[in-house]
Amino acid sequence: MELAPDNHQAIRASALAQDLRALLGKLKRRLREQAHVGDLTPSQVSVLLRLEKDGPATASSLARADGMRPQSMAAVIAVLDAAGLVSGAPDPTDRRQTLLSLTDACRRWVKEGRAARQDWLTRTIQARLSPPEQDELAASVELLKRLVDD
Repeated sequence: MELAPDNHQAIRASALAQDLRALLGKLKRRLREQAHVGDLTPSQVSVLLRLEKDGPATASSLARADGMRPQSMAAVIAVLDAAGLVSGAPDPTDRRQTLLSLTDACRRWVKEGRAARQDWLTRTIQARLSPPEQDELAASVELLKRLVDD
């Protein structure tokens, strides 16, 4: 019994999707290991990335953006503050609120982490893939971009 072409393609696409998810998850873990994020939780990392990308924000706006209760966000921020990764200053437009931002030490740490991940991935590509395989990887990256770009 032979599968209809459409059914065969659907099964193949599903298998590719499963393999790709597993592979990207493993790559993400390996990159995270290179950055030495330590004991930060995903919520803490999310707050740091949001502050880096969007700039200073209030705890309530961070909680809304991450779909968290303000009390839960307060706990996340307290840990980040104690670690010297974020600091607060009065909001110039509403003195009752505090604007949180990354500390200079956190910015350096983020920059160093990115550099470590970039260095590891560059060295790994050079060490494990031949130049023709690197060309194949470049073509695959272009295909992956088509999956995520609108």
